[in-house]
Amino acid sequence: MSTTAPRPRKQKKVNVRTPEVMQLVQAEVARRFESSIVEKIKANGSSLTIGNTTVRLAQQFGFCYGVERAIDLAYASRRVFPDNRIFLIGEIIHNPEVNEQLEQMNIVSLPWKEMDETYDDITEDDVVIVPAFGAPVSYMEKLEEQGAKVVDTTCGDVMKVWRRVKGYAKNGVTSIIHGKAGHEETRATASRALGDAKDGHYLVVLTLDDVDYLCDYLIHGGDRQAFLDRFAKGTSTGFDPEVHLEKVGVANQTTMLKSETEEIQRRIAAAVKERDGSMENYQVFDTICGATQERQDALFNMFDHHMDMLLVVGGYNSSNTAHLVEIGEEKLPTFFIRDQRCLTSLEEIVHFDLHQKAEVTTTYPERMLSRDELVVGITAGASCPNNLIESTILKVFAMRDISEEQVREA
Repeated sequence: MSTTAPRPRKQKKVNVRTPEVMQLVQAEVARRFESSIVEKIKANGSSLTIGNTTVRLAQQFGFCYGVERAIDLAYASRRVFPDNRIFLIGEIIHNPEVNEQLEQMNIVSLPWKEMDETYDDITEDDVVIVPAFGAPVSYMEKLEEQGAKVVDTTCGDVMKVWRRVKGYAKNGVTSIIHGKAGHEETRATASRALGDAKDGHYLVVLTLDDVDYLCDYLIHGGDRQAFLDRFAKGTSTGFDPEVHLEKVGVANQTTMLKSETEEIQRRIAAAVKERDGSMENYQVFDTICGATQERQDALFNMFDHHMDMLLVVGGYNSSNTAHLVEIGEEKLPTFFIRDQRCLTSLEEIVHFDLHQKAEVTTTYPERMLSRDELVVGITAGASCPNNLIESTILKVFAMRDISEEQVREA
């Protein structure tokens, strides 16, 4: 008697964006995360002055379209599947408040750094949300194996990068990815850089020092093992710098610092040209997302106006927010705060120090509360909701003895 092996189950990508559901969801999301105060200030030239205190907002900050879409889809998933178990790979976005809201909706976070036995317990009745950063190919294959219902919120800009690196792999080009090797998006992109045949290669670089080391190797060669040791956490299996750097194409984590990505592209292009005498073995494609560019450009525009200090609001693990902090630190005292609770006073601020990679308390060198005139700039990354900006604005004014009522009536 012959036996037939069971056919593998298929993940079922489901569409939860029905008009009636989305109308309810968008109203609910608006109630939780929008701000009438922020909208009023934006309509008034992005600046509000009451007495001797001015709050100046960037012209672009906060939720981008991709983040809004991801949150809407997560909320819609619970409405469409009220009784099902719903899981989320990691975090929907890098913002603690948003992720806490999903936890309260009984949306359970799955491990994202590696798959464990919890993925084996997923059934055909379960719903799994893929976050805005996307997920590695192996995770998607696992969901297919388990037959889960999948709500994919991956940002369109991220998927553009995937198409680019898959094209590199198809043409025998190694992807040089500017990003953080352990970041969810970079890991997802790296898995696509292997290509459909899984025979492609990638190298992840983060700093300009990394790139200078790479460029020196491109031009002069070097110690193969030293190269592999340096980039051990950011190379594809079987990567050989003596073989897989012949043809290279640059891509990036979409939320990196635009100016740094452009400089990386320039240096690698120059190295390939010096090595080969032509650009035949070099490819590049601008994959910084539009929202990241807009928020960085808007911050640069803020520097045309006087500010005494800058507050950057958002999750400490948000890459695009951290880059806004880096830009601000070049110009004026800048503080990376999670929310208004970090403002003990305008003289003592709890904030995340990018260099120490830890939350610290800084005593501001000037007597902010006693100054006749004070201008506080505020911006935020693409994963920060407007309600957190509003509470920060109100806290700044409150510490200058200006009430919420005065702010709302101004």
